[in-house]
Amino acid sequence: MPSRTAARLEIRNARTSDIRQILDLIGEVYVGVENYTPGMIRGQINNFPQGQFVAIYEGRVVGYCASSRLDEKVALSPHDWETISGNGYGSRHDPTGDWLYGIEMVVASRQRGLRIGRRLYEARRSLVEELDLKGVVFAGRMPGLARALSRKRVESPEDYLDKVIAGKVRDTTLGFQLKNGFEPLGVLLNYLPEDKPSRGHAVHMVWRNPYVDPEEDKRYRIPRGVDSVRLATVQLQARPVKDFDEFISNVEYFVDVAADYDSDFVVFPELFTLSLLSFETKKLDPMQAIDRLTEHTPHIVEALSKLALAYNVNIIGGSHPTRADDGDIQNVAYVCLRDGSVHAQEKIHPTPNESYWWHIKGGDEIGTIQTDCGPIGVLICYDSEFPELARRLVDEGARIIFTPFCTDTRQGYMRVRYCCQARAVENQCFVVMSGNVGNLPGVDNMDIQYAQSCILTPCDFPFARDGIAAEASENIEALTIADVNLDDLTWARAEGTVQNLGDRRFDLYRIDWTPGGETADEGFHTPVKGPPKPGGG
Repeated sequence: MPSRTAARLEIRNARTSDIRQILDLIGEVYVGVENYTPGMIRGQINNFPQGQFVAIYEGRVVGYCASSRLDEKVALSPHDWETISGNGYGSRHDPTGDWLYGIEMVVASRQRGLRIGRRLYEARRSLVEELDLKGVVFAGRMPGLARALSRKRVESPEDYLDKVIAGKVRDTTLGFQLKNGFEPLGVLLNYLPEDKPSRGHAVHMVWRNPYVDPEEDKRYRIPRGVDSVRLATVQLQARPVKDFDEFISNVEYFVDVAADYDSDFVVFPELFTLSLLSFETKKLDPMQAIDRLTEHTPHIVEALSKLALAYNVNIIGGSHPTRADDGDIQNVAYVCLRDGSVHAQEKIHPTPNESYWWHIKGGDEIGTIQTDCGPIGVLICYDSEFPELARRLVDEGARIIFTPFCTDTRQGYMRVRYCCQARAVENQCFVVMSGNVGNLPGVDNMDIQYAQSCILTPCDFPFARDGIAAEASENIEALTIADVNLDDLTWARAEGTVQNLGDRRFDLYRIDWTPGGETADEGFHTPVKGPPKPGGG
């Protein structure tokens, strides 16, 4: 009797753990063409997990196709790739859309004899039938067009398409799609200018679901289900401690209470570790103080990670000054998840005060963090006042953004508060704020503190009346807890009174991100003329 062997070829939904191999595959196939960023693939997967498929052959990704659901008016009207794909993030996905739109399809050349492309198309069609959608639509490449035009075998993209259909011109890509049951609706001019062999044009292709009546005006509704997440925000009293262990004991108290209430996340304030300077035996100037504080970094990370595991709660570790590999000091939030993993998000925009006194440098990268409650993002204090960052996180799939902050006055606090509320409204997401209160005599930048920590929501019918799920009393140490329903966000984005994400004008504006990020040259910074006033936010 033959022994059983594992499957060599598998078609399944893509996972975020596949991203590196997906990017490698696309880079191999499309040589010389700018690749996706990891954040774009992450966004495609997070925004519509059902619609992204990979082909795995002998443990390696050899095929990938990405899709979104779109409304018929959008999917069947003239468009370009940037607009239809949400700049590559799949962020135009509409959970009430009646068509499945193909954003990307790529297959390793060395495995093309295994009919992987056909299998991926079949996976899309099966999803369409499962969801009772009208069909599949996508823009097909015309890789022989440039050559045919240069040899004057055709007069235009439309003429090229007609001759391919009539069999007078051979195009393997279009031919493959026609054989797989797709029919052309016409040519999409200037669909993807980077596609030089196609002269930037594409064929608008469609497959219609035979099990759906095309004349039936079907209304897809988002069920008002419950995907509940419990959030806890710590408004932490700055207090002197005699040593590191006492500081961690204070932190553990709030982690313990949050865990007792079955919280999924507990978030601490920005620079909450400044209390560690209170037991220094001699007066330190600002740079000596920050250097001393960076020495605690490995112990802070280790302690928070142990607490997250022990209490089964995800900890957003406020922020802590950290010396990077290049010697720069950055303000970093350590996110310690209850599965034992540790993630770091640096502050992108140091305040003038941080830059002047502590020489803190801004980070280069912003991205989502995958958790057991879905992707999240972290914007440290001042970063919440730059809307591009929150939009990037939401494009990658974040539905909760955590904002640890440290502000000394009500004006500073209100800058952060108003901006966080705006981020919740414009991105239709939850924003959780956590700040310090009290003071630490003798510790720079902790002379006075002002905070009213809160959990903010969009402003629409499923949410709290004022867009505030919960908030602490001003300037009093407290743990504030609220349940939020992630399904309410899905409903609001698709069927809410306003639909900010879906209504963006991709044809008018977009944000271009430098892949990997670059550190600006010192010459691009505005010189600081004298010490800035204290305060953040």
